[in-house]
Amino acid sequence: MILDTPERIRAYTDAGWWGTDTIDDLFRRAVAASPDRMAVVDPPNRADLTVGAPTRWTYAELATRVDRLATALRGAGVGRDDVVMVQLPNIVELPLVYLAAARIGAIVSPLPVQYRGHELRHTVGVVEPSAFVTTTRMTGHDHVAMVREEWPGTIIGLSDAPLPDGVLSLADILETPVETSVQADGVTANDIFTVCWTSGTEAEPKGVPRSHNQWISIAYATVDGAQLRDGDVLLNPFPMVNMSGIGGMFVPWLLVGGTLVMHHPMALPVFLAQVGAERVAYTVAPPVLLNLLLANEALLASADLSSLRVIGSGSAPLSSGMVLGWKERFGIDVSNFFGSNEGTALIGDPRTVPDPAERASLFPRFGGAGVPVPSGGWGNRVADGMESRLIDPLTGEEVSEAGVPGELVFRGPTLFPGYYRRPEMTARAFDADGFYRTGDLFAVSEDRPDRLQFVGRARDLIIRGGMKIAPEELEALIVRHPAVAEVAVFGIADPHLEGEQRVCAAVVTRPDPAGGEGARLELSVGELRHFLVETGVAAYKIPREVTVVAALPRNPVGKVLKGELRERFGHELAPEGAGR
Repeated sequence: MILDTPERIRAYTDAGWWGTDTIDDLFRRAVAASPDRMAVVDPPNRADLTVGAPTRWTYAELATRVDRLATALRGAGVGRDDVVMVQLPNIVELPLVYLAAARIGAIVSPLPVQYRGHELRHTVGVVEPSAFVTTTRMTGHDHVAMVREEWPGTIIGLSDAPLPDGVLSLADILETPVETSVQADGVTANDIFTVCWTSGTEAEPKGVPRSHNQWISIAYATVDGAQLRDGDVLLNPFPMVNMSGIGGMFVPWLLVGGTLVMHHPMALPVFLAQVGAERVAYTVAPPVLLNLLLANEALLASADLSSLRVIGSGSAPLSSGMVLGWKERFGIDVSNFFGSNEGTALIGDPRTVPDPAERASLFPRFGGAGVPVPSGGWGNRVADGMESRLIDPLTGEEVSEAGVPGELVFRGPTLFPGYYRRPEMTARAFDADGFYRTGDLFAVSEDRPDRLQFVGRARDLIIRGGMKIAPEELEALIVRHPAVAEVAVFGIADPHLEGEQRVCAAVVTRPDPAGGEGARLELSVGELRHFLVETGVAAYKIPREVTVVAALPRNPVGKVLKGELRERFGHELAPEGAGR
C-alpha cells in the first residue's frame, strides 16, 4: 500500500533522502553482520507485568522466531497490505511482531495497552485488521478476552493458562520449526509499514500511516542526535506504539545493529539498574524524571551510569539547569527532541546546538528560507530535507521577525502522507503548499536567527487583557520552585469578564522527606505568586488560582490532558486570589 504521490516519491528519492531499504532489509542486514550479538532484552520485572519470564534473544534467535511468526501469520491468511494489530507492553514479543509483519509485507497497527473497548471498536473499524496479537494479562486486564468480545477475527495470544477456543498460542508458534523463510514479493520502501494512533485528546484517535522510508528518515534524528555507534545498547522506557518508541528506538536499533532493552512501565529503580547491568549507551526520559533524579543524591549514588553517553528528552520544556547538571556532573548530554506522530522533528543535540544551556530552550531552525546554516552543515540528516516556516495563526502571513510567535509548518521526507482514511482531517492538516500545520507556536530567537524557541500549543494559548500567554513559559518558571515536581498551566473562562481567561496552575508537589511515607510538600497560591514576582515575570501572566493535585492527568503516551484539567477545575477553582 503506497499512499505517497509519485511526485513526492521521485523528488525525495532523487534527492537521496529516501532509498530502497525496508525494515526487513535492515533486520536481515543486522542478523548477517552479528548473528550472535544480543538483539532484544526483556524488562527484568516482566513477570509482574504480563505473561512469561524475562527473556533475551540474540539476532540469530530472534531471526528464527521472526520466520516462525511470519509463517504463522501467512498461514492465517495475512498477506501484503493486510493489517496486524498488536497490543502488548514493552516485551521482546513486541519488536518480534513488527519484524514478522515486515517480512510478509503486512502493516502493523499498535495500540497503547491502556486502550479498552471504546478505543478498540473505533480503531478496528478504521483499519479492519486481519490478525490481532495480544496477551491475557497486562496490569490485571485480560486483553484477549476484550478483543474476542469486540472483534471476530484471528487472535494470537500470550497466556500462562489455556487459551480460549479459536485463539492461537504465540508461545506454540514460536516453538514450531519452519522449513523456509517466507518473504513478501514486491514490497518497497514506500509501502506503508505502520498505522499508529494519535493521542485523541480532543476527539477519537486518528490513524497515522507511515512508510518504511518515512520511519528510516525520522530515525536518523536519533542516530545522528545521539551519535549512535555500531552495536550500541538502547534502553526503551517509552511505549513502542508511536513516534518515540518506533522512530526513536526501534528503527535506530536496527540501523546500528545494536541491542534493544525493553522497559515498562517507568519504574525508576528497575530503569537505573538496567542502565548499569546492560551497559546502556542511550536512553530517553521525560524532563520531570531527569529533574527529580538530579535532586536525588542517594538514588544517583547507587546507580552505575558510566556507560551512558546521551539521554533523549522532550514533550515538555527543559530547564537549562537540568541539561547543564547532567553534562557537568556525569558527562552525559541531554538531547532535546520535538516531534509528533505526524513527523515533526526538531532536534537540539550536541551537534546542532552545542551549548547545553542553550539546548534546553532553543532548536535549530531547520529549513527556514534564508536561514544561515553552519559551515559544516547541521550534522543531523533530518535537517537535510526539511522546509519550515512560521505562520501567523490569525492572518496566515509568514512570520520572520524575531520574537514574534508563529505556527510551525513544515514539509519533508519525515512527514506522513495524511490521516488514514480521513481525507477531511488530512485537508485541514495541510496548507495549499503541502506544509503540515503542527499547531505548535515558535518564535525566531532574538539573539540567534538560526534558532527557534518553543512558545506553546496554539490551542493552549491563554488570552488575558488582550495579551497572549504561553503556558509552557510559565511552566518552565514554576517548575523551578523547590516544592514543585510537575505543573500544568491552563486557562479557564473568566465568569466576570466575557472573552477573557483566568490563568490557572495544577501542581504536583515534591515528596516531603520529613513528613513520612506519602507526605508531600505544601504550596499556597500566595507563595507561588511571590516566587514568580521575584523572577520578574509580568503580573498579567501570574496564575490567580493554584490547585495541588496528586498527579496530572495524562493520555496513554504520557501527554498532559489540559482539556481535562480545564473541564475538571473550570467550575471548582477557588475565587480569584484565594488559591486551593
